Amino acid sequence: MKGAKKIWALVFVLTLALVLGACGSSGGNSSNSKVLTVWAMGDEAKQLPDLVKDFEKESGIKVKIQAIPWSNAHDKLLTAVASKSGPDVVQMGATWMPEFVKAGALMDITKETEKKAALNEDKFYPASIKTVKYDDKMYGVPWYADTRVLYYRTDLLKKVGYDKAPATWEELHDAGKKLADRGKDMYGFSLDGKEQTIGFMYGKQNGSPLLKDGKPVFNQKPFVDAVKYMDSFFKDGISPKEDLGLDISQSFGGDGVVPMFVSGPWMVKTIQETVPDVKGKWATSVLPKGKNNNSPFGGANLSVFNYSKNKTNAVKFLEYMSKPDVQLKWMKMTTSLPTGQKAWEDKSLKENQFYKTFGEQIKHAEPSLQVPQYEELAQSFLKNFEQIYRGGANVQKQMDKYNQEATSILKK
Repeated sequence: MKGAKKIWALVFVLTLALVLGACGSSGGNSSNSKVLTVWAMGDEAKQLPDLVKDFEKESGIKVKIQAIPWSNAHDKLLTAVASKSGPDVVQMGATWMPEFVKAGALMDITKETEKKAALNEDKFYPASIKTVKYDDKMYGVPWYADTRVLYYRTDLLKKVGYDKAPATWEELHDAGKKLADRGKDMYGFSLDGKEQTIGFMYGKQNGSPLLKDGKPVFNQKPFVDAVKYMDSFFKDGISPKEDLGLDISQSFGGDGVVPMFVSGPWMVKTIQETVPDVKGKWATSVLPKGKNNNSPFGGANLSVFNYSKNKTNAVKFLEYMSKPDVQLKWMKMTTSLPTGQKAWEDKSLKENQFYKTFGEQIKHAEPSLQVPQYEELAQSFLKNFEQIYRGGANVQKQMDKYNQEATSILKK
């Protein structure tokens, strides 16, 4: 994401363009409208109409869903802020929340969450509440959760002496090395150098606060040692430096070119549907532990656009979407994890050998960095980390450089 100053610079420019009505009129422009406009991102928008049919029947409110690709959703939201004309309800990426709260784009729904049981913060996982609560005010409700677990081939791990998943950093590296030693073009663990949560995740697992008193500490020992640990997977040939160009059936199936990797809940269904030859030969596990096994908490939230004139009905929609049975239905439609704690009591989650791992991991999940400059900080880290694992740069010197960049970014 851009820093706060960049937001307002872009907002000024976009305001001129929006005189022509780039965002158009929405259902949110009528104070008593029975049409509710919802902006939904990515594939969710395709399936959301089926989910909201019961809401439409119960409430008499028509839900008009506008699909917006994730690739241009951020700028689309900025244009809406600039014109003060947009949706009634907007799907927000969890890492985007600080930026748009600061920009005044999202309605403070604190009073509504206190009055309506389904919206009360104690109904959700604490980590999910951290993504919608700022300065003790609620600016949305958690919709679905996303965190990461370890996927692994049980049969191949057993051959190298592991009857269960690696439980620690040391075991992950050891198992990965033994698997990589199987032969040419074989690896043990996929560490994605382009995944923007990866560095912050390992930093937190090694006890780094990432920021201390608002200032970055990426060049201090906990974070530097975490980066050294990450780099060791590339140095020791455990993780491929380049994209192998293989789909999941080729990398995880068959001989298991890459038999361990970290990913989200969507991968369960993908493996089940596209890698049939590993049935009964794979499992999920909570992340191996450094000083802890913290995982990034992401996903999406639902917020009321601050300039909507249909706020009462918008809050009703948020209330409906927060019900445990609705969250469970959404999970079955999309594999997106519920954010409500009650939903996790359902046996479809508790008794599923794959999903119950996510239920355990989510207890140890936290948002990576709750700052408006998150995206810029993440991308800067990836560029610096690439200099290390590809270019052989000294870890401490590169993290000194990154910490200086992060300091400048946070001042924007």
